[in-house]
Amino acid sequence: MKLLRLCTLILIVTLTSCSTVKVTTDYDTKVDFNSYKTFAFHKKGIDKATISDLDKKRVMRAIEAEMVAKGFTKSNDPDILISIFNKTRERVTVNNNNFGMGWGWGWGWNPWMWGGMSQANVNQYTEGTLFIDFIDRRKNELVWQGIGSGAMKFSNPERKDKRIKEFVKEIIERYPPGS
Repeated sequence: MKLLRLCTLILIVTLTSCSTVKVTTDYDTKVDFNSYKTFAFHKKGIDKATISDLDKKRVMRAIEAEMVAKGFTKSNDPDILISIFNKTRERVTVNNNNFGMGWGWGWGWNPWMWGGMSQANVNQYTEGTLFIDFIDRRKNELVWQGIGSGAMKFSNPERKDKRIKEFVKEIIERYPPGS
């Protein structure tokens, strides 16, 4: 019974650890972010992203939805331009789970401790990193950057869309700084 609970716990931790997005941000501390009210996409920057055009559309739709939800307006004369780029790399994790070790009585070596169960779990996945840049349009300077990294597993377009929305939401939640 304890073994079943332990296996279930390990499975839950493994599955949830793959679904998280690690986010970092950087920004210009001299900028008044409250002055930005409107946005548009920086086509030249987005065109350089190495993802498919369909994924670019997914990312841009997700960014637009998050920005509008924060009270920003999409404009032809924007305060900030939003650009994206991405990186991917293959990752492998190996976890060695030892079950049954430590059974026995007394101090020191115990011959009845042998026979525990050991299992190695190997997980191969693609880690993706999405960069979202906010550029002051009038100064043409980068003022804020959000970076999200996490596992990317897409078995169908609906799951891909959901994962991209999750990445964008986690990143945009950190804008503006101090919010």
